[in-house]
Amino acid sequence: MKTILTLAENAPADRPFFMDGPETGRVEEAIKPYIEKARKSYPEAKRRFLTGLPANHMFFATTILQDETGRSEQVFVAVERIEGGNIVGRIRSNIFAVKSYKYGDRYEFPEPHLIDWLIARPDGTEEGNFVGNFLDEYQKTKNNPAYYYS
Repeated sequence: MKTILTLAENAPADRPFFMDGPETGRVEEAIKPYIEKARKSYPEAKRRFLTGLPANHMFFATTILQDETGRSEQVFVAVERIEGGNIVGRIRSNIFAVKSYKYGDRYEFPEPHLIDWLIARPDGTEEGNFVGNFLDEYQKTKNNPAYYYS
């Protein structure tokens, strides 16, 4: 029987937000260096996952879901395995825009579609999450028309 891990109560909360129009292009451009940093550091994070993370540590991969209507949404996937160039796990984000998926769905995607990764520790701290941390700070900027889902 596989143990289902949960995030520490003091782990940073996921803060999804909506954006459209020109804001989308600005954000996509702004996150490029953070995606690059995540992808450069991913092989070492992957190696650590494959050799076994310490007890109660969780490995997440971040990717973009897209549905048949063209809507897209960035999500966390709790990684169960990585094999044959694919990341396999379960969606661990609440879904707001993309209608074909929901929290807890099994999801598999090619490693090149990874845009970020995160190792969550049982004490609530985390490693990685380069794009996520940038987006959290970006949301605090004064002239940002994007808004959080409530």
